[in-house]
Amino acid sequence: MNPRPTDPGKDPSRDPGNSPGSDLSRRTALSLAATAGLTAALGALPAFTASAAPRRPADTPPLTGTSHDQLWWQAPGDEGSLTEQGLPVGNGRLGALASNDPGRELLLISDVTMWTGGLNETLDADGQFPYGRDDFGSFTLLARLTVDIPDHDLSGVNGYRRALDLAQGLVTGSYVRSGVTYRRQIFASHPDDAIVLHFTQSGGGHYTGTITLDGTHGEKPSHAESFGASFPNGLRYGAAVKAYGSGGRIRVNGTRIDFSGCKDLTVVVSGGTNYAPDADRGYRDPSLDPEKLARTKVLAAAAHSADTLRRTHIADYRRLYERFTLSLGTSSDAQRSLDTWERLKARARDGAPDPELETAYLQYSRYLMISGSRDSLPLNLQGLWLDGNDPDWMGDYHTDINIQMNYWMADRAGLSECFDAFADYCLAQLPSWTGLTHDLFNDPRNRYRNSTGKVGGWAVAFSTNIHGGSGWWWHPAGNAWLSNSLYEHYEYTQSRAYLAKIYPLLKGACEFWEARLITTTLPGTSTEVLIDDSDWSPEHGPQDAKGNTYSQELVWALFGNFAAAAAELKRDTAYADTITSLRKKLYLPEVSPKTGWLQEWMSPDNLGETTHRHLSVLIGLFPGDRIRPDGSTPPEIVDGATALLTARGMNSFGWANAWRALCWARLKNADMAYQLVANNLRPSTGGTNGTAFNLFDIYEVEKGRGIFQIDANFGTPAAMSEMLLYSRPGHMELLPALPGARAAAGSVTGLAARGGFVVDLRWKDGVPTSVRIRSVGGRTTTVAHGGGSRTVRLEPGESITLKGFAR
Repeated sequence: MNPRPTDPGKDPSRDPGNSPGSDLSRRTALSLAATAGLTAALGALPAFTASAAPRRPADTPPLTGTSHDQLWWQAPGDEGSLTEQGLPVGNGRLGALASNDPGRELLLISDVTMWTGGLNETLDADGQFPYGRDDFGSFTLLARLTVDIPDHDLSGVNGYRRALDLAQGLVTGSYVRSGVTYRRQIFASHPDDAIVLHFTQSGGGHYTGTITLDGTHGEKPSHAESFGASFPNGLRYGAAVKAYGSGGRIRVNGTRIDFSGCKDLTVVVSGGTNYAPDADRGYRDPSLDPEKLARTKVLAAAAHSADTLRRTHIADYRRLYERFTLSLGTSSDAQRSLDTWERLKARARDGAPDPELETAYLQYSRYLMISGSRDSLPLNLQGLWLDGNDPDWMGDYHTDINIQMNYWMADRAGLSECFDAFADYCLAQLPSWTGLTHDLFNDPRNRYRNSTGKVGGWAVAFSTNIHGGSGWWWHPAGNAWLSNSLYEHYEYTQSRAYLAKIYPLLKGACEFWEARLITTTLPGTSTEVLIDDSDWSPEHGPQDAKGNTYSQELVWALFGNFAAAAAELKRDTAYADTITSLRKKLYLPEVSPKTGWLQEWMSPDNLGETTHRHLSVLIGLFPGDRIRPDGSTPPEIVDGATALLTARGMNSFGWANAWRALCWARLKNADMAYQLVANNLRPSTGGTNGTAFNLFDIYEVEKGRGIFQIDANFGTPAAMSEMLLYSRPGHMELLPALPGARAAAGSVTGLAARGGFVVDLRWKDGVPTSVRIRSVGGRTTTVAHGGGSRTVRLEPGESITLKGFAR
């Protein structure tokens, strides 16, 4: 992600101007997809559709949550700063930021498919893609919902408190006015596909005010309870609201809903678009009327009490949330007495670890994943949440770290289902990506074109949208990184059905690189190697370098993953042999005799920025694991990687710190990894890098201007998990980078290991005291700690408990 004002996403000299959608390229893409047998894999990603009535639990089971699962504040969110102060809710597709102001509850409502733009298939004069809000498109808001309660102004209430209950997926608020205690709950229900606001009181009070549902694109609703409209790209959208309660009166009054004298009030809102994850239909369902469907959904939900809706939501949410628990120690009473924002400030000011706050930060990440990535499109740069229609970098999918980092935590922390949105997105886009690659990649104006004159498979640009389109510059190695990320999910789950589903993506990426690789002779030798053609190591240095480490490492991993997939599925034996042969000829990076660093380019010179935010050169250390500090990698390579990582520094943007922390964890340097986690927990003030009031990560794009970008909210907890467990298929290491601040005692349950295992782990004084390993598909692994290791053999579903680890 490029923070500079000269980023193409902000450059007015770039001329959007191509119309979205071209029959020629879409026909080409679909023909290629059919040839490859891909259409059967499409359509697996549900859209905003009608659904059967959900199961209603009879009651809510007792909670197993702790103080680790509660975040709270003593002030509502300011309407002008909701990305820093609003509390997020979401059901995986439909989300909102809530202000929790007693007198004016504001929800900024988003649908992850609410995008402008289109296929974006006309290249600019430089052979790269346009990158504007009209051609490429942008993620935008769906609606604004306000519940005005004029006589409950903040200045007239006492004891205000709002909270985010991570264990139940609830945003709550409470206050006292005139001796009456007022409470509200807000949640986004996945089973009911709606957001619910429930206002109650105890002590004889009541609610009087108005409800308004507005669009954010100049819509002119004809009545209060719903609206519908469409974008120039043909995307239809709509939203609806329904209010009900006991006592008092509720009535529609023009374009608002009035309520007066209500003892309690429930407001249900839903909405969506007619987006369809199907290239064959142009990513649209013309038969779907979003406004009508939204009305159907809110009426169906409103047929039930708020308590029933809440119980249904909690049962569904807890099914995912309770798979993983973590204890990093006990915080002090003084720390517990502070609200979340004050705790962040105290931790940064005093430098004292706050173990329960750090645990809550990781659990907050899981809350965001459950809320933002279920049965729809994957999390983008904004996750599911935004406060306007002009997010930086369009709120898109950046393919050179950001979308990948969004999903580094999911498998590790027991949320494998939430990963599916990422895989299904790539499959749904594949026909269009393939067509654009064949039509446009070898355009003579494209500086990254294949000098071989050949083209195969699929590629993407640094930015992708939801319409099959790419934006900004071509990113040749992006297909390898996406494919490797999808394959890693298989390593966790061991699902052959999933592997078969993503297989066309892996094979298509290999076909692209088979056509792209060129041969060169290493200087001073007769050794011929295969290298990447003219390319860019994200996001610095020369734009025409050949054989950069970033691409070489990614392709090396891709070829190995494809060969393993082909063997497991018993497919394409001959082609897998071809790819394995190419892999053996790939150039792999050396250490510079000038800098002592692992070379980022095929040059001993540093051709970029020493402290650059990206760690592209270290992609073989993390998320790859070709570079290992376990004796299997030549020590000079490990030393070169360590020297490069040291030179990059310890202070950068949140996602860059998270990536650094993960690399230090892989190198088993607990102190450096933990310091980077602590750096990301520093409170953001005045737009600085750090953690916002609501725990969103803030990215300082320029002095005094910070924006919300969600990737560090997942990357930092991934680093915390990696410090507790390193794994690759066939091997895991316990507590490889446990910091001294966490060594005294702790536990984790539901921590996943690559190779198909789940680990429950307890430790004391830095040593595992009990380890339960359960197979979810894996059969054999070594379990290491310190200088020793044990071999574990299990059948799927079996478990074993290990004890007696040496210090």
